[in-house]
Amino acid sequence: MSSKILLTNDDGVYSAGIRAAYRSVADLGDVTVAAPMMQQSGVGRSISIFEPLRVTKTKVDGIEVNAVGGTPTDSVIIGMFTIMKQKPDLILSGFNIGENISTDTVTTSGTIGAALEGASHGIPAIAASVQVKEEGLKFDDNRDYEHDFEVAIKVVNRIARNVLRYGLPEKVDLLNVNIPYTVETDTEVEITRLARKLFRTEVEERHDPRGRPYYWIAGDLSMVDEEGTDVNALVQKGHISVTPLSLDSTSPIDLSDIERLI
Repeated sequence: MSSKILLTNDDGVYSAGIRAAYRSVADLGDVTVAAPMMQQSGVGRSISIFEPLRVTKTKVDGIEVNAVGGTPTDSVIIGMFTIMKQKPDLILSGFNIGENISTDTVTTSGTIGAALEGASHGIPAIAASVQVKEEGLKFDDNRDYEHDFEVAIKVVNRIARNVLRYGLPEKVDLLNVNIPYTVETDTEVEITRLARKLFRTEVEERHDPRGRPYYWIAGDLSMVDEEGTDVNALVQKGHISVTPLSLDSTSPIDLSDIERLI
């Protein structure tokens, strides 16, 4: 029986990245596309509970898609329970235009948020992202984004094929795959852990014409981290980073260490 695959993202259903992601799994089973109607970067795993959701069926480059008027997590829920009316065998979220590395992005990325939602229903999930050279590109309308996705497509195809065949290891709920901007067929793949921090957060204060302050959250990227982290692998070495993630955020310590605090 053919595998059922749900494809989503956070850049929007018209993004060049989701069209490339479709190519990466099209030969592995029946692919249903359910993704946000508009750019939803940075919304994490947020869910719409105070407003109704609408779905528009359309075609993008000949691919039938479902444009959801909500978040990436909304798209996964609508995709499973309304469009597919069943749990898929695999969820692929991506390709995100812009890397998703470090603990900063695990809690803010809509790409990873969508994968986490699928994983919470017991579905093997992959979040896939490609590095950008300019940070501003992460938040643009990327339907015309020009990038050579060929190696990324082959990498994700191989991973997805094996996940469908073997499943994920115990205590792994999803794989966070990040592919460098410049990548070759022989680029090394590293199994990594999350770096602690990617962004050095700053706040810029500005003033409107009436003299009232307003603020932009900004900051630079941390380009250096320890060996074995996703930042080190992707940014410093130009390697493909694959990080196994778990939904269980419980700190792996002896819980008796907390007793003196309570």
